[in-house]
Amino acid sequence: MAKVMFVCAAGMSTSLLVEKVNKAAKEKGLELEVYAMGEAEARKDLTQADVLLLGPQVRYLEGKFKEAIAGSSTKIGVVDMLSYGRMDGAAVLKQIESLLG
Repeated sequence: MAKVMFVCAAGMSTSLLVEKVNKAAKEKGLELEVYAMGEAEARKDLTQADVLLLGPQVRYLEGKFKEAIAGSSTKIGVVDMLSYGRMDGAAVLKQIESLLG
């Protein structure tokens, strides 16, 4: 089971998106552990996830997070603004699948 951590400013705005991704994964028969965290809390736990997905509002953290996970198997991406704004769980799930390979 892959772990996917969504990171946003406070961990609250991605809650609905987490639900949508979980629903899309369940419909496809995929087992994922998807959860959201605020930036400060996420920094303590970056390499515990298989995939880090940054909300568009914290995309500026991508470089620092890439440095922090260097040498680990954790993958990182930024949710595009359109998918985020539409809360498109299926589109974000495709991004997760792509990152997982």
